[in-house]
Amino acid sequence: MAALSAWFWNERFWLPHNVTWADLADPAPGVEYPKAGHLFTALPLALGIFAVRILFERFIASTCARSLHIQPGVGRRAQPNAVLEKVFTSITKNPDSRHLDGLSKQLDWEVRKVQRWFRHRRNQDKPSTHTKFCESMWRFTFYLCIFTYGFRFLWQYPWMWDTRHCWYGYPYQETAQSVKAEALSVMTPGLYRYYVTELAFYWSLMFSQFTDIKRKDFKIMFIHHLATVGLISFSYVNNMTRVGSLVMCVHDASDFLLEAAKLANYAKYQRLCDSLFIMFSVAFFITRLVIYPVWVLNSTMFESWAIVGPYPSWWLFNFLLLVLQVLHIIWFYLIARIAVKAMLRGKVCNDVRSDIESSSGEESNTPIEGPKASFHIPKGENGTNGHCAAAKARGLNHSSG
Repeated sequence: MAALSAWFWNERFWLPHNVTWADLADPAPGVEYPKAGHLFTALPLALGIFAVRILFERFIASTCARSLHIQPGVGRRAQPNAVLEKVFTSITKNPDSRHLDGLSKQLDWEVRKVQRWFRHRRNQDKPSTHTKFCESMWRFTFYLCIFTYGFRFLWQYPWMWDTRHCWYGYPYQETAQSVKAEALSVMTPGLYRYYVTELAFYWSLMFSQFTDIKRKDFKIMFIHHLATVGLISFSYVNNMTRVGSLVMCVHDASDFLLEAAKLANYAKYQRLCDSLFIMFSVAFFITRLVIYPVWVLNSTMFESWAIVGPYPSWWLFNFLLLVLQVLHIIWFYLIARIAVKAMLRGKVCNDVRSDIESSSGEESNTPIEGPKASFHIPKGENGTNGHCAAAKARGLNHSSG
C-alpha cells in the first residue's frame, strides 16, 4: 500500500517543477494548503444534504405541489401475474412479437392483452408528476442557492475579474489566512466551503440514485456524478481551486433555469415553461460557449503556461476542460434544436428520464442526452405532450467542478 500510495501521489505528476509535498506540508502559522484529507468532510455533509432533501421534498416541495393542484397520483397497476413478472424482471421489459406470441399462447391471452400488461407494468415504475415536481424543486433550490453563494463570494476576489490571479503564487495559495493576507486576496475558507458543498451535493445525488425510482439514464447519471466527484476532488488536491471555482460558477449559472422550466411544465404553465427554456438556452450559450472558453480556458491554457508552466497534471486538467468544451458544443446544438422547435410550435420537450411509456402506442421520439438532461424532440401538434427538458452529464459540469 505504501508503494501504491507513493506512486499515486508522485510529486512530478501533481506539482510544478521544483515543488514538493514537503514544501506544502509545513505552512506558516494560521495558513493551511489544500489537502486530500479535507475532502472527507464532504461525506458526512452529503448525508446531511440527503436528509435535508428528504425533509424538503416531503414538507415544502410537496406542499407547493398540492397548492398547484399536483396531487400524488397512483396510475393503473398491472394485475399480478407470476409468468409475465418473471419475463419482465429477468428477460425484457418490452417484448418483441416473438415473445408476445409465445406468452399469448402460454397464458391463453390475446396479444393485445399481453402488450397492455407490459405497458401498465412499465408505467408502474414511472414516477408521478408530483414526485418529479418535488425533485426538480429541490434541485432548483440548491442550484439557485449555490450559484448565489458562489457568485457573491467570487465577486470580492480579483481572480473573478483578472484570471491571472488564479496562478500568481501557485501552488502556495492558502485555505486559511490572516486579515492582512485576505486583503491580498489569497484563498479563503469560503472557497473551501464552496468546494466541499458542491462535492457533498454530488455525493448525495449518488446516494439518492439508489433510493429514488430507477430511471432509464441511471447508469449515465451515475457515471456523471462519479466523474464530477472525481474532477472536483482532482482540482482541489491539485490546488487549482481558484480557477475551479470559476468553472463551477459558470456551470451553475444556467442549471437553475432548466429546473425552473421543468417546474413550470409540471404545473402546466406552458408559456412560462417555454420562456424559461429559451432563457436557459441563451444562458447556456453565453456561459458555456462564450465565457467558458474566453475566460476560463484562456486562463488555464495560456495564462497558467506563462506564469507557472506546464507539468503532467496541468496537461490532464486542460485535456478534461477541453473535452468539456466539446461536450458543450454538442449539447448546445441539441438544446438549440429543441428551442427552435419550441418557438415554432409553441411547445418544448417531454421529460423522458422517467417516462417509461405514457400511451398505448409506442411513440417514435428521439432521446437526446444533454447537460444534466435527457431531452426529447417534440412531436407534431397533434397528440403532443409539450413538456420541458429533464435534467442533469456534469462531467466536469460542476467540475473543476
